[in-house]
Amino acid sequence: MTLTQLKYVITIADTGSMNEAAKLLFISQPSLSLALKELENEIGTELFKRSNRGVVLTPEGQEFLGYARQVTEQYKLMESRYIEKKNVKKKFGVSMQHYTFAVNAFIEMVKQFGMDEYEFAVREEKTYEVIEDVKTFRSEIGILYLNDFNRKVLTKLFDESDLEFCPLMDCGIYVYLWKGHPLANQKEITIEELQEYPCFSFEQGNYNSFYFAEEVLSTYSYKQLIKANDRATLLNLMVGLNGYTLCSGILCDNLNGSDYWAVKLKSDEVMTIGYLKRKGIALSPLGQKYLEEIRKFEGM
Repeated sequence: MTLTQLKYVITIADTGSMNEAAKLLFISQPSLSLALKELENEIGTELFKRSNRGVVLTPEGQEFLGYARQVTEQYKLMESRYIEKKNVKKKFGVSMQHYTFAVNAFIEMVKQFGMDEYEFAVREEKTYEVIEDVKTFRSEIGILYLNDFNRKVLTKLFDESDLEFCPLMDCGIYVYLWKGHPLANQKEITIEELQEYPCFSFEQGNYNSFYFAEEVLSTYSYKQLIKANDRATLLNLMVGLNGYTLCSGILCDNLNGSDYWAVKLKSDEVMTIGYLKRKGIALSPLGQKYLEEIRKFEGM
């Protein structure tokens, strides 16, 4: 296996065409096909499915692509530093479910490391995308939760993706609503009291399984349910429709403002918030610092 072959795989995946990839790589299409075939034979894995419309990555090819990108990016850093003598920014990315405290921790981490030497990325995404980002090295860390309902299914997916889940904190379940909501001043709310108000949850796209829901009690039969795909829209809906969502109860007034409350839901449900990482790969200093900032919210 050579670095050139890895570059070939990346270019083919990016273009979806052997012909287009060959043009960009300045080699003939037969030569590119032969190089790919030799690589597939060497690793004993088919990386692409070929058809009249082009080529598509196999599931094994998608995983291989993640490793290939990491290797080539690391090589570029070494080449720039030691051969071209350039100062290239190191990359650090975090993917997460829609948690304000996780964004706040990211902000604090960036402030301490600064942006002169690093290129940062923070991604609020659907659950499946968080997992895929860490699996394919797009992000070093993924933040999500497990509970008794989704633990078995998601843990199996983590294992299949060569990922490990590390717990950070256990949280009760809270009702998140705006301060003008009729139930906002109660010390505790029952699920029955919420029946007359719309419940909001984050849309999960093609992987809209109960197990991928960002909110607990995903199988509960809500009288009124509205899906949203971003946090700002969800907050606007809360005010406009007197709705609510379920959350961990960890709030950041400096980001969301003081117009929203979290009231304890009368339930014994517990969610364990933690982080995903690649098995056998140590976290970078930025990753360690990011988790240090997140742990400051434990017990809040």
